[in-house]
Amino acid sequence: MSTPRPTKLTDAEISAALSKLRGWEVKDAKLHRAYKFADFVSAFGFMTGAALVAQAMDHHPEWFNVWNVVRIDLATHDAGGITALDVKLAEALEALARRQLER
Repeated sequence: MSTPRPTKLTDAEISAALSKLRGWEVKDAKLHRAYKFADFVSAFGFMTGAALVAQAMDHHPEWFNVWNVVRIDLATHDAGGITALDVKLAEALEALARRQLER
């Protein structure tokens, strides 16, 4: 039995999700967020935790890191856009970043 392929969200569904994801936006047809941490070690610590979350979900972000900034883009390539899986990963990353930024 195969896992159902995720389906692309509608603009209305994306808008509803964004209303609950502080700091996230749609940029280049992907969910996009930049986090600024205290320093490189904090940024890298977030990325390490995010990697574990993403691997457990089998859904991996596009990301970029320079010193204390981590930029993240989420889209589901198989679906050709943003899916519920991207929203779920964004929610998990937001919770992880919140804990990291509170330290």
